Amino acid sequence: MTSDAIARPVSVVRAPATPDRARWAGPWAVAAGLLPVYLVISLGRYRRMDWPSWDLGIFEQAIRAYAHLQVPVADLKGPGAHILGDHFSPVIALIAPVYRVFPGPVTLLVCQALLFALSAVPVTRAATRLLGRPRGLAIGIAYGLSWGVQRAVEFDFHEIAFAVPLIAFALEALLAGRWRAALLWGLPLLLVKEDLGFTLTALALVVALRARPTDRRAVRWALGVAAAGAVLAVLVFTVVIPAFATAGYGYWHKIEDTGPLDGLGTKLTTLAWVLIPTAGLLALRSPLLLVAAPTLGWRFLSGDDHYWSTDWHYSAVLMPVVALALADAIDTTQRSARPWLRSYARQLPTAVLAASLALAATTLPSAQLAKARTYERPVRAEAIEALLTQIPDGASVEADTTSLTRLTSRCRVFWIGDTRGVVPDWIAVDNSSGSIGEDPTAYARQLHPGERFTVADRAAGVVLMRRG
Repeated sequence: MTSDAIARPVSVVRAPATPDRARWAGPWAVAAGLLPVYLVISLGRYRRMDWPSWDLGIFEQAIRAYAHLQVPVADLKGPGAHILGDHFSPVIALIAPVYRVFPGPVTLLVCQALLFALSAVPVTRAATRLLGRPRGLAIGIAYGLSWGVQRAVEFDFHEIAFAVPLIAFALEALLAGRWRAALLWGLPLLLVKEDLGFTLTALALVVALRARPTDRRAVRWALGVAAAGAVLAVLVFTVVIPAFATAGYGYWHKIEDTGPLDGLGTKLTTLAWVLIPTAGLLALRSPLLLVAAPTLGWRFLSGDDHYWSTDWHYSAVLMPVVALALADAIDTTQRSARPWLRSYARQLPTAVLAASLALAATTLPSAQLAKARTYERPVRAEAIEALLTQIPDGASVEADTTSLTRLTSRCRVFWIGDTRGVVPDWIAVDNSSGSIGEDPTAYARQLHPGERFTVADRAAGVVLMRRG
């Protein structure tokens, strides 16, 4: 990272001016093209019942409660568990009015796809303003198809869908020298997730660095926001979340049980994925990359494989940072005294786009768009959904990942084996692998000693049991 990049408030050298109409049309066209890709990935997986996790069900329970003006309880985290005692993400209440009109998990997936597609607008627009239309569009498309975004689209629903466009709009404003707008776009991050207060701090510090040569008042405001972001994040971790959770913040063990050196090889591999195919390492020359430091930092402290795998949603918030750090670095490097570096920077938008398209067509979720299976309705999914219609609305159900997303919009759903003394009306468990043995009722008795459950029906490996 060069000193001139830090001190430079706004680039002096610019690509040839792009007509206003084209400058606006291009970014929105990129977003419009990405939206159906995201929808096919997420809705296709939902239709096929290919869910790896319970997260979609958890968020639906919370948003369903918000939609009916109730306490946001997510019973999948334990009977009566307040969602704000798990993660501080009140921002998801914004989906509640839409959910009230269109109830169901599909609403969450569509909203998430819209938010991710929206984030491509500021990324493409900022890159176009700095580098001209062709290279700006290349960076915007490469960002939209990046592995971090695609993996998040594929993996259920998560609150970080709100953080990604907020970060993108904040960095766009920062690159344009609109310091107040950058800070205002960053402030809502405090309501997205507890750790993002530190991301706000990093963003505000970068604003202070960029504004320092020309706007001392903006520097003072930025430093104030940086301090407030850090203080509020600490309060959320130590006061707010514990106020909603009897056992306090439930994720400290992710750090305490492991160390920075645990899984070091995986961490370095993922870090390489963040910086090389998305930016050719040139993003390291931009101070904007400091905005990624808090997310990378807390993940580095833990050796949990989930945090460092490239298969989950944890890297999505890094993608707009890296993309716009790349655009900023290319703009700065155009004035470098080293011809080879200028040449390398000029070619990078094409290179990262080529890398993104190659990965999108081969190893990333978007590769499924070319396969007929993606659009087919599996017989197994139809059979399981038909089976679950036997459960009446409002019933309490103990279920696993196979069934729960078909029930959370109309039933009270608990995670299998974690009802903590609550006896459900029904149990729906996937026994296609034989994991619960040949006698499902014996398994039910293990879960609820002294209670009687009978097999109501079976379909496609799923066993449905009724109490009594």
